[in-house]
Amino acid sequence: MSDVEVTNNAEETRYEAHLDGELAGVAVYVLQGTGSIIFTHTEVDERFEGKGVGSALARFALDDVRRAGERRVVPACPFIKGWIDKHPDYADLVRD
Repeated sequence: MSDVEVTNNAEETRYEAHLDGELAGVAVYVLQGTGSIIFTHTEVDERFEGKGVGSALARFALDDVRRAGERRVVPACPFIKGWIDKHPDYADLVRD
């Protein structure tokens, strides 16, 4: 099985996960001028479910936010919120 490749498609305001060259999932976000990034929706194509696509999206997106150091996360999306809950080392990124 190939590795999931995740990129930030800033023009579409979403992180995109590709597996075997196909778009496998997305994590959609909204940037706020208040220094927040709101994750609004995460979706994985059913053909790629169970292959770690959602986790790869969440980890890459949150690592990207941490690297940039400019924004706090608002996990409006239940998937991203649940992922952070399971990985408390990312809780420091969440806006109070």
